[in-house]
Formats: sequence, C-alpha cells, structure tokens
Amino acid sequence: MPTPETLPADLAPKLAVELGLKLDEYEKVVAILGRVPSVTELYMYSLMWSEHCSYKHSRKALKMFPTAGDHVLQGPGENAGVISVGDGWAVAFKMESHNHPSAIEPYQGAATGVGGIIRDIFTMGARPIASLDSLRFGTLDEPRQRYLFEGAVAGIGGYGNCLGVPTVGGEVYFDKAYEGNCLINAMAIGLMREENLTRAVAAGVGNLVLLIGSTTGRDGIGGASTLASQEFDEKAEDKRPSVQVGDPFEEKLLIEACLELLDAKLLVALGDLGAAGLTSSASEMASRGGVGLDIDVTKVPQREEAMKPFEIMVSESQERMLAIVTPEDLAAAQAVCAKWGLRSTVIGEVTGTGRFVVREGDVVVADMPAATLAHDAPVYDPAMERPAYLDEVQSFDPLALPHPTGRDALSATLLEVLASPNICSRKWIWEQYDHQVMLNTVVLPGSDAAVLRIGDTGRGEMTGVGIAVSTDCNGRYCYLDPYVGAQIAFAEAARNVACSGARPAAITDCLNFGNPEKPEVFWTFHESVRGLADACTAFGVPVISGNVSFYNESFGQPIYPTPTVGLVGIVNDLDDRCTMEFKNDGDAVVLLGRTKAELGGSEYLAVMHGMVAGKPPALDLVDERRLHELLANAILTGIIRSAHDCSGGGIAVALAESCVAGGRGATVTTGSDLADAVALFSETQSRVVVTVAPDHYDALKRLAATHGIPCENIGRVGGDRLRIGDAVDVSLADLRDAYEPTLERLVHGG
Repeated sequence: MPTPETLPADLAPKLAVELGLKLDEYEKVVAILGRVPSVTELYMYSLMWSEHCSYKHSRKALKMFPTAGDHVLQGPGENAGVISVGDGWAVAFKMESHNHPSAIEPYQGAATGVGGIIRDIFTMGARPIASLDSLRFGTLDEPRQRYLFEGAVAGIGGYGNCLGVPTVGGEVYFDKAYEGNCLINAMAIGLMREENLTRAVAAGVGNLVLLIGSTTGRDGIGGASTLASQEFDEKAEDKRPSVQVGDPFEEKLLIEACLELLDAKLLVALGDLGAAGLTSSASEMASRGGVGLDIDVTKVPQREEAMKPFEIMVSESQERMLAIVTPEDLAAAQAVCAKWGLRSTVIGEVTGTGRFVVREGDVVVADMPAATLAHDAPVYDPAMERPAYLDEVQSFDPLALPHPTGRDALSATLLEVLASPNICSRKWIWEQYDHQVMLNTVVLPGSDAAVLRIGDTGRGEMTGVGIAVSTDCNGRYCYLDPYVGAQIAFAEAARNVACSGARPAAITDCLNFGNPEKPEVFWTFHESVRGLADACTAFGVPVISGNVSFYNESFGQPIYPTPTVGLVGIVNDLDDRCTMEFKNDGDAVVLLGRTKAELGGSEYLAVMHGMVAGKPPALDLVDERRLHELLANAILTGIIRSAHDCSGGGIAVALAESCVAGGRGATVTTGSDLADAVALFSETQSRVVVTVAPDHYDALKRLAATHGIPCENIGRVGGDRLRIGDAVDVSLADLRDAYEPTLERLVHGG
C-alpha cells in the first residue's frame, strides 16, 4: 500500500517509539498489518494502545471488581454505567481523570475534564443533571499550587456554570505528595427513562458516519499518550499544545441536539470523541458492532489549515460527537443539528469488511482490522513488590508521641485541626458553582452527601425518589496500607450516603497511581483494587464504570495511591432525607460506634506533628454494613434528626462541624471517654454522630442493639459553645472563625 505516508522500514520503529509504543508492540502492529505501518496507522495504534485507552497494565486486576447487581442496566465497557432507580427511571454516571492536562494548564484541563465526562453521560441517552469533582494538590503555601488550585476550580465552575449542569459535591485534599501531579477527577450523573438507554455500537452496512459539533483542530493531539501515559519532568510545560480547549456553549447545544436526535429515534448509535478523538470513538463503535468503517478525512470540518490525516484522526478537539445514521434518516438528523446551530457532516460509512479504512480523498492512508485497535492491545502482567517503606511507616506508634493535655491546649488543638486545609469549609469552592440550576438539588454542598430528586421538573413528572452521591478517598490511608485504604474510601463514601438516608446502589471509580512498570507502584495498585473489590463484594455494590490514571509521577516520585470512589445511593422517599447540622436545642447527641486509639494517617498527626505514619484505622466491613443498615432504618422511621460521619479529624471535628452547620452549640458529657487528644482526634471508622429527640433515644438504642451497633447518649444540643467534658470548651464563633474563612485566606497567600 504505497502512499505519501509510507515509511522506510528503518524509520517506522523509531517513530513508533517516539509515539510511546514499545518495540515489541510495534512488531505486533507489523504482524497484524503484514507490512510496515503508515504514519497515520502508527499514530492510531499508539493512541489506542496507550495506557489511557487500552488499560494494558490494569486490565487483569480490574477483573476482580464485581460488576453485576439488581440495579445494573449497563456495566463497564460503555461510555458510562447505568442503574435503575425505580418507576422506569435510570441514572447514568461515571468518573474520569484529567490530571496531566490540568497540571499544565489548570483552567482548560479541568474545564475539558468536566466537558468530557458530561459527554459520556448524554451519549448514553441521559440528560446530565449533576457533576462532582475530586481534587488533589500540593500544599497551599506554594504559589504554583495556589495557581493550579484556583485555575482548576475556576475551570470547573466556568464550564459547568455555562453548561447549566450543577456541581453538587466533591472533595479536595492538599499534600506535598501531589505537588508534582495534581489530580482532577470529574464525575457526572445523568437521568433518563430506561427505554432510552443508548449504546455506542455501529451497525448496518451502508449506514452513514455523521460527525456532529465543533470543528477539528490541532489542540489535544496526542493527549492520551503524550500526557496521560507518561511521567512528568522539567519539560512538562512544553506539552501545553496537547491540552484541549473547551467551549461549554457548544456543548450545551450538543446536549440538546443529541437528546432530541435520540428521542426521535434518528440515530443507530452515538459516541463521544474523547481520548484519541475520531480514532477511539470510531474504532470502538465498529468493534462493538463487528463491522468496518470507511472514513474520508477531507470531509472532516477543520479549523486549521493543512492538517495531516494523522492529526485529524487523533485530534482531541472538544465538543464533537460521532453518530451512525441510516441514509433515510440523514436529512431529518441534519435538520435537528441545524436547528441547534450545529455542524453535521457525513465523513464515511459503515462497511461489512470489519476493517477501519481511512482515506485522504482517493488515497488510503490507513487500513487495519477495526477490532485490533480497540481490543488487541497487549495485556501486561506487571511485576509486583511490596514497597520497603511500608515496614517503617507501619511500625511507627503515634500513641508514643507527646500529646497536648488540659482544656486550653486541647481546645486550641481542635481549632488548629478544624482550620487545616484538609478539614476546613469548602464553601469558597462551591460558592463559585451553580449547584441549584435545574432545581433538582435538594441537599446542597456542605453536607455528607448531595441529594438530587428524580424526575422531570420541566414536565412535572416527579417521583418522590432521590439519589445521594458522594466522592471519597484518603490518599494517606492508601499510602500507609493500600488494601485497607481503598476499603475505607468505599466505606466513607457509603457512610456519607447512608447518613443522608440512602442505600448504596453502585459505584464508579478513578484509580490514580504512579508508573505501573515499577513493581512497588503496581503492588499498591493491585492491593488497592483488591481492597476495593472486597469492600464492594461485602456490601453487594457493583462497580459499573470508572477510569485508571497511571504515570502520576514527577521526577520519579509517585503520588499517594489514590483510588477515588464515586458512590450513588437511592433515597426511596425524599421526605426521609437527612443532613448533618444540629437542628433543635435539647436534642440528644448520640454516638453510634465505638472509638478506638487510632491516630495513624490522621489529620491530627499531620497538623500537630507533621507526620504521615502508623497504620491507618482498622475497618470491619461487617460492622460497617450493620451501621449503614441501622442508619437507613432509623432515618426512615424518623428517629434520627441529623447524622454526620466521623472521619477526618475524628469525633471532635465531627461535633464542631455539626455545630457550625446548625448554628447551635452542644455539651458533651461523657466523663473520661473523650478526655484526651487520642480519643478526640482518633479517626476510628464505622462511627456516626446523630441527634434524636430526647424521648426517641431509647427507641434508637433498641434499634441499634438489633444491629449490633454500640449506641451512647453523649450529650445535648444547645447554647453557643461546644463543650466536651473537661477537655474542650470553644465558642461557636471561634469554631466558625477557624472553619469557614481558612481556605479563601490560604488561596490568597494568607
């Protein structure tokens, strides 16, 4: 197949290596084609066989995840997972990373991360109704980290606000481990009728390939391989051209046009052009359908002059969708696109050959079996080795350290922990987001989980059912023990949802790790996946979608293992939802669960001693699940008035946060149980602080006994101070001053 792109046999392997392929992977391409690949073919294989697209190092480990469940309509393998939530309604959701682009250009990196994950949602036939973001940065005393943080937050808000999709929750952590590689994990949720579920499966020989949306440019070329599948070094800034540029107004038009096209049954299939652009979307649609595609790049609308075929095929320009339409429906489909002011161009057709053919006019520049791009990437079984550092950090005993004593010292310690960047209010972030647009948000950011109503507010088709959503992961725990840390990530997400009155239905994940070709890194990845899989299995909660982000390293140093969990739970009746704030003076404050002396990986240890060491808190999945069942039953029956989980900062911080949120103080009278720093700031799992009317405490205690959960009345709500025995006495005003303005002050260099 001699073409203008034909490469000499001695130059082809060099280009392949430059594009990220290993020599043996290049030889596999040669064997598949039976000849030296063209330039376009090398680019297409290098992108599709990159870690970001092929999961070649993680695919075996991911098989540990449970993926089936009572609610599951679509599991892994499509653009997003989908679950049934009752009354014929379904929810699509997924989480993905945009880490590397955001570390180079934070505004556009984060913005296009939001845009990309939202396209995954409406590709399934669902209207996007919410997004969440899970963020990690270095410490805010570094100017560059403040720049990255501010830019990413602005990019998320700038894109989501313009799009009209509310940002309802998320999390952010700051630690030196993320200084070289920030993490931007974006999650989106969409709502649909079950019968409107759409899959990206090409079918029908002679059907047409329709490109909808924005023009194609050189922005984002090689993003999946150049950025997402390589470590960073001092030349990271040189990769700025690989960062995509987004247009939220174009995406809004795409949402409306695509949903109208699907509702009118004008499309055979629909796919998003994300990582690897046309190459990825087209090859995956063809391989799923067992068909071929024939595409002419000269028909692709271009925003730059003299673009080469490989540039067009791997460009990651945003706001583009690929559809398969019948010739009979073409005119009607294009009329819908024109109505919304969108370009729609026929760029090819479906064939029965099973081959992916790319032409530049009459010249064939690529010709390969479509399935080999999407499914024939090599699958590796990387070496694993337990990191040597674990013995040192796990052998350390935080209890042997000197700890503050006395009311004044412990009160000051509470204020210091409460004001730490990882604990303080995130109000500065979520006030920049429109979190109520579409009128579906019934529990706003700031509580344990966001809660959204299910139904069509525009048509008045409301169900009374809702969903609660949360994202969680503590990278310190995973650094100290990746197996336990991943389980805690799941448990805390599920606990947050349970505190809101929901039962967990399914999760998505974003698994952020360093270089998988390093045995120590891959061991932490494998252990994290194993831990998360075991937790999901214990709860009967499937993994229906997700993302793996490797090569989060800079100058040879990996980030903390960060397997972020995005969990969706179902609230059967929105009238039964629960929130964290103390609501009534005189209510009994009750601790569900028992506190143990566990300071390993705690916020207290990091703030007061500058250390990340020890073993993370232990987790008993049976006890955790019993706690969640207790919460669901007690909230459903109206016994519990507020609920807030004990996590970062321990029970002292949980009490303080509920006081600040409700504008009410509390007096805790537990004798010696919470008399020292260890008890106050221990991060023991499976604990929740709840409030009940005084005459409901006995009913809660009886119910707790049937679930085998310790239940103790530890105080009452009221006053303008938080008093914890003889250990802590702090005014509500001082709690608020420590908690609320800190993040904004730190962002501005204070």
